[in-house]
Amino acid sequence: MMSMTCHNLDFGFTKTVFDLYACGCSSNASFCRSSVRNYAKSSSSSRKLVDRRRGIALCRVSSTKTPATLLSEVAQGVPPLLDLKKASSGPISLKNLFELVADDLQTLNQNLQSIVGAENPVLMSAAEQIFGAGGKRMRPALVFLVSRATAELARLKELTTEHRRLAEIIEMIHTASLIHDDVLDDSNMRRGQETVHQMYGTRVAVLAGDFMFAQSSWYLANLENLEVIKLISQVIKDFASGEIKQASSLFDCDLKLEEYLLKSYYKTASLIAASTKGAAVFSGVDSTITQKMYEYGKNLGLAFQVVDDILDFTQSAEQLGKPAGSDLVNGNLTAPVIFALEKEPKLRDIIESEFSEPGSLNEAIELVKSCGGIERAQELAKEKADLAIQNLQCLPESAFRLALEDMVLYNLERID
Repeated sequence: MMSMTCHNLDFGFTKTVFDLYACGCSSNASFCRSSVRNYAKSSSSSRKLVDRRRGIALCRVSSTKTPATLLSEVAQGVPPLLDLKKASSGPISLKNLFELVADDLQTLNQNLQSIVGAENPVLMSAAEQIFGAGGKRMRPALVFLVSRATAELARLKELTTEHRRLAEIIEMIHTASLIHDDVLDDSNMRRGQETVHQMYGTRVAVLAGDFMFAQSSWYLANLENLEVIKLISQVIKDFASGEIKQASSLFDCDLKLEEYLLKSYYKTASLIAASTKGAAVFSGVDSTITQKMYEYGKNLGLAFQVVDDILDFTQSAEQLGKPAGSDLVNGNLTAPVIFALEKEPKLRDIIESEFSEPGSLNEAIELVKSCGGIERAQELAKEKADLAIQNLQCLPESAFRLALEDMVLYNLERID
């Protein structure tokens, strides 16, 4: 395990409870959510807070239990979990979530292709494929949402150039990592489209990924903020550490949950945590706030990875945009498998044989489902989501904070 002096990598099952009742409302968060659902329609230039003069509660999640019961369970070591059916009156749309920063994202999209193509025309066609492959732009959206939420706290009237450049750097690093992942995994499809290395060959794909890592590092250095430079540089190192940990543990049925979470941090959550913390740093807020934003990104990133790993078992190849069960067949054991291995010895035999028998992959998938691996992984994802929501309580109530909370719930709704 690498030494990380500034990162709090607490992957234990920390027991948390939401401050859901401070506003005096009941557990009817469906009403609360529907009351503020129109926040995304408000003008991004006005940046108005949700109107609380009408007594509208700002709870984003709810529990089916009373506060006394929740507190009693915390004392007994029982972690409260989000109840999505109570938390939302309908599916959360990423389009609505990102509406608050739509102008910011549009500018970012215009800049990304020119960044790659301006100095390297030979990579332009690959760049068009890279940035036009239907990505959600979740990470830069998080940069903009945290930037605006913390800018309000710091009384900034507008985002800085550093905020915007950070979002571009984050998306370039993320995209470069995906290109290299596809080469390493020999994946032919990404988001339902052919991968760069499938279309242009491994040489161009590796060069495109290398160039974006190098270009992002150059832009990062020119931000001239040592704290952010160290933060993002650590992410690039974490990517390599994650790949090494994954490669060294393929088909290892003795893999511990803590090791899985650390690998997930390296490969997914590290970049998201750096995105949200870096945004807060450039707003100039107190270090306690920037650390909370780091923890928010870390827990959101871990929850996203666990949900993705669940979907690898529960969705079709068409829904996933890649073959279902691809992680398992390649020997990458994720949370559902780790939990199922605790109950089903036969699953170990199948995995350690590396699916040598016909139909063994489908049998392994069914064992994971029947042994409760999916349900326990869902609980893990909800626990990390609990922590992410907790981390946002330091921010003032605003449309941007609500969108950050909704991002957590959107992720969980993918497995609801």
